[in-house]
Amino acid sequence: MTNDPGTQPGDVQIAPTADVDERATVRPGTRVWHLAQVREGASVGQNCIIGRGAYVGPGVRLGDNVKLQNYALVYEPAQLADGVFVGPAAVLTNDEYPRSVTPDGRLKSGDDWTAVGVVVGEGAAIGARAVCVAPVTIGRWALIAAGAVVTRDVPDFALMVGVPARRVGWVGRTGEPLVAKGDGQYVCPRTGAEYREDAGRLTELTRPG
Repeated sequence: MTNDPGTQPGDVQIAPTADVDERATVRPGTRVWHLAQVREGASVGQNCIIGRGAYVGPGVRLGDNVKLQNYALVYEPAQLADGVFVGPAAVLTNDEYPRSVTPDGRLKSGDDWTAVGVVVGEGAAIGARAVCVAPVTIGRWALIAAGAVVTRDVPDFALMVGVPARRVGWVGRTGEPLVAKGDGQYVCPRTGAEYREDAGRLTELTRPG
């Protein structure tokens, strides 16, 4: 495991039972809990939490302030932006056409398939036991409900539920559903931030605070 130049070993907390490859990069303030695994070439940002039994595949990129809850599985080559939340036992896949063997019955090797990744935008949240089937992009601040199966790209601020996941509303930065004001206008009930919907996309007009 490597840190940024000039950081101190105590800046990163790794449980004795965790498995963090020497070729992974884990930045200051991050905590890696029991039985978690961070594979070679993975990059984990600052102040992240890698929960018990979570998996971060080779070359996966996690931004700052990312939370992977217990037993979340993030397979390469996924890319998660700052502030992303991945709930317990959620899975980000990487194989469009999964098979254990080739058509002639030979056990597949790494050369027999091409990994494709899930991209998750800033602040988005993926609920417990949800599955994101690569290749998909989850938009900024979107919310994927627990148990949903995402098979298509998700727009910013979308609230997605079901199997396959479908949009049932919009959420703000707090994760709470937005309230419709009419004429495509929405407001966050907690922060008062305002949004506009146009052609199935949501634009943030004002920022919280």
